[in-house]
Amino acid sequence: MFARLVLLVLALACLTPFPAMAQPVDTGHLQAQLVPQTRSVVPGGMVYVAVVQDIDPDWHTYWINPGDVGQATQLVWHPGPDVEIGEAVWPVPARILTVAGEDRFSSYAYEGRVITPIPVAVPAFATPGTSLPVRLSATFFVCSDTLCIPESAELSLELPVRSERPELDRRWGALINQALAVAPAEGDISGRVSSTTGVVSFAFAGPALEGIDADGAYFLPDRPGVIDQAAVQRVERGPRGLILSAPAAQTLVPLTGSVSGILATSRGAWTVNLTAGPPPAGSFGRGSAQPASLTGSLDPSAGIGLWAALGLAFLGGLILNIMPCVFPILSMKAASLAATSAQPQAARREGLGFLIGVLLTFLALAGVLLTLRSGGEAAGWGFQLQNPAVVAILALIMLAAALNLSGVFHVGAWAQRLGAEAGDSLEGPLARIGPWAGSALTGALAVVVAAPCTAPFMAAALGYAVTQPAGTALLVFAALGLGFATPFVLIAFSPMVISVLPRPGPWLSRTKAILALPMYGAALWLGWVFWRQAGPGPVLVLTGTAAIFAAAAWVYGRRQTARLEGWTYPPSPVVLAILICLSGVGLVWAATAPREVAGAGADLGAEAWSTERLTALRAEGRPVLVNFTADWCLSCKTNEATALSSRRVADALARTDTAYLLADWTRRDDRIGAELARHGRSGVPLYLVYPADGGDPEVLPQLLTEGRVVSALEAAAASRD
Repeated sequence: MFARLVLLVLALACLTPFPAMAQPVDTGHLQAQLVPQTRSVVPGGMVYVAVVQDIDPDWHTYWINPGDVGQATQLVWHPGPDVEIGEAVWPVPARILTVAGEDRFSSYAYEGRVITPIPVAVPAFATPGTSLPVRLSATFFVCSDTLCIPESAELSLELPVRSERPELDRRWGALINQALAVAPAEGDISGRVSSTTGVVSFAFAGPALEGIDADGAYFLPDRPGVIDQAAVQRVERGPRGLILSAPAAQTLVPLTGSVSGILATSRGAWTVNLTAGPPPAGSFGRGSAQPASLTGSLDPSAGIGLWAALGLAFLGGLILNIMPCVFPILSMKAASLAATSAQPQAARREGLGFLIGVLLTFLALAGVLLTLRSGGEAAGWGFQLQNPAVVAILALIMLAAALNLSGVFHVGAWAQRLGAEAGDSLEGPLARIGPWAGSALTGALAVVVAAPCTAPFMAAALGYAVTQPAGTALLVFAALGLGFATPFVLIAFSPMVISVLPRPGPWLSRTKAILALPMYGAALWLGWVFWRQAGPGPVLVLTGTAAIFAAAAWVYGRRQTARLEGWTYPPSPVVLAILICLSGVGLVWAATAPREVAGAGADLGAEAWSTERLTALRAEGRPVLVNFTADWCLSCKTNEATALSSRRVADALARTDTAYLLADWTRRDDRIGAELARHGRSGVPLYLVYPADGGDPEVLPQLLTEGRVVSALEAAAASRD
């Protein structure tokens, strides 16, 4: 009889509705799951589900505003038909302060267990006895003091639909209710924001704040670019509120008239929307209060000062002139100087024009880069060559420069003639536009093609620049451009160097034809990069476009020389216009064709890099060599063709049982961009050798020798002992 009673109880328990929950998903450094507030739902009702993060010790994830570093957790929902998902109720994050040299960075982060409730509206027509599927894709940016890894999880939950009143889920119902109780509330609090002399003030007043002492209060904007998030917020008390003040952010994100965020106090936390205006009555008048402190972590090796960054940037720009990336541009520099050897004033003008073009282009690229990064993009130095359309355009520009040096046509004649005519009529500086424009364009082209490769000293300077306010960052990029242009400018302004150059003559045309060869090589290299990015189909279209473009250049050149050579019927301008239009159509077609990209790095026998693969290899106790590279980085390709592909290095890899991972940044990859930033870099190349004992990686020089690589591999393997 007792056994039958037990079986009856178990049967009734099995008939009781329970939400179907998947097991927690282990993403690597946290466990994530989607859990319900109640054991069932009713048609037309509302229920909370929650994303639960159980984060490993010494790791953390981020709030919707991650602060100065990190990335916000992303939740992408895939609900069933007519299921409405509300806004996530995030708990108040902790403020983590990181000190790097003289710089301070603040993050808004979570540690341990994090419960984030989200309201779900059940459709009124949901049928009792069925279940309501709720699914989402979650991406967490999980960081320790030294490492940040993007990790993802697919979470799902089946909510049984019943007609009776739902009961709390036995495991999670009370925990979700507790999370809702302590989460920031929507209280009756009015808020005003104002900004004067570089300081932003947030004023709050309302019944919930009446008589508050305000010690330790602070305000968390829900987006970056409002205040200096690492600064201490000054607190002023009032009878019915308080005022918090902090230095304004020095970023490219403008401060608008409305700011939202969380006001956190010892009495509780509230979500507040502040509008522009003076402080409300009752928010001030009772003196100051004790400001809140930030929890801190210290990394004395990270970060450099402004003056050190400027010096490193200048040295990096100087060294960039001898990097493989710049070799094609040397042809244009040499040809322009040789043409002005008999005119010191013209040589100086060439030097200044080149300097102006270099500086303006460096600053323009830096401005775009900083704007992308301020918008949350993981862009890095060299981002322009990650776009196949830009690569295709640069390939045609290089081809045009080569054809010009070969004498197929003459660039600049129209601009100089226009300048002369303007000078005759206006007697102004417009007469000198043509000569200046050519040298400035040479400098601009040199930067666009050559700068993506980072030279020694550049890496630390660029890594510093992209973490600084816009004004400081632009100073560093200007120092980089100044270093890059200095050798050419010094030669152009040196009477001794100019005097030893032979006078212009027939030899100059022959020399230009020889100097055209590197330009043809640069066009072929860019075509190869385009093939790696877009595949064989689009590169065939680009090749045809280049042929049509060359024909257009030839027609233009024939029209330039028709009168001198006594041509009775020069090529028609209609033919030239048709060829130019066909070139444009071909360029658009090639740049927008579907991609058919093959995996990069197969010729080196490397595995594709990922944080998961790196972690697995290190868990096996193996040394790991990681090569952060890109096909548009000639320095990277030079190292791979010499040091990394030598027999001696291959033998060392096999002898030490070292795994070789390739992180290919030819096309944009936010994971690689984030990993570069974690190592203080904003571009490639970067070479890391991880020791077998699990210690920190060794950073190899940007110009490799096989001996240096072999010694690093042997040292990494020796750590196993």
